[in-house]
Amino acid sequence: MTKSWRDFGLRDQIRRAVVSISSNIAEGFDRGSSADFVRFLYIARGSASEVRSQLYLALDLGYLSKDQFEKLYDQVDYVVRQLTLFIQKTKK
Repeated sequence: MTKSWRDFGLRDQIRRAVVSISSNIAEGFDRGSSADFVRFLYIARGSASEVRSQLYLALDLGYLSKDQFEKLYDQVDYVVRQLTLFIQKTKK
């Protein structure tokens, strides 16, 4: 959805934050301890929250329609909720 954006800074920042989500999950998993894994899950959740914030900015700048924003926001919000549950279960 960001291919046509001329705002390369925002586009690239969103892309980096999205990649950071899965990268931190993978890195945390491979650390070998639950405490490290949870720490990296928190970082992944932070990256997802960063994407939500950037989506609001993209909407305000007119890069996304309301429908596009809502679809993407709902997807990222789902990831945040899943990560929150995963953190809670891993901490136990």
